Amino acid sequence: MFDFLQGYDLLGAFWVTVQLTVYSAVGSLVWGTLLAAMRVSPVPLMRGFGSVYVNVVRNIPLTVIIVFTSLGLFQTLGVDMGADRFTTINFRLAVLGLTAYTSAFVCEALRSGINTVPLGQVEAARAIGLNFPQVLRLIVLPQAFRSVVGPLANVLIALTKNTTVAAAIGVAEAALLMREMIENEAQLILISTIFAFGFICLTLPTGLFLGWVAKKVAVKR
Repeated sequence: MFDFLQGYDLLGAFWVTVQLTVYSAVGSLVWGTLLAAMRVSPVPLMRGFGSVYVNVVRNIPLTVIIVFTSLGLFQTLGVDMGADRFTTINFRLAVLGLTAYTSAFVCEALRSGINTVPLGQVEAARAIGLNFPQVLRLIVLPQAFRSVVGPLANVLIALTKNTTVAAAIGVAEAALLMREMIENEAQLILISTIFAFGFICLTLPTGLFLGWVAKKVAVKR
């Protein structure tokens, strides 16, 4: 029944999906945190940049962003992300596109967490002489992160599923292999079921684990 799988690297394709998810998640968390800091910054220019970035990027289809990284950055501008192999270049460009897109949603999730921190704590921190970066780093962000573990889990699950868009620029992840198998084999329903199960195995444990973490670290108000 599953003999047709012998000619395909199924585990390798899902491993690429996992790598795309992990690298993009780390990049999105870092850039999204910086964007959230900009959006609550007292500097108007930084607030404006953060607001424009988030509102523009999250309203652009992810496919457009991924294709732009390949056609615009690589083929037109020659940006190769320091890689010398085409497959590696595409992988890094996909991570860049996924990071740029997902960070907008990470920013909004974090900003909602920042808004839950009592204003009195911020005012008390400023009263003892802490500047804005110190207040953000020592008082606000630790509580904000604890408040938004659940929403960030949803963003991570969405990111895992969004990695399938990387197939548009030839990254050898699960969706590209699925398309190849459907074109070459007559087992449409079985192939679709296998890949659906694979993504469930990636996303369901992540959601359950981070849901448990959210309950453990939630800030008691």
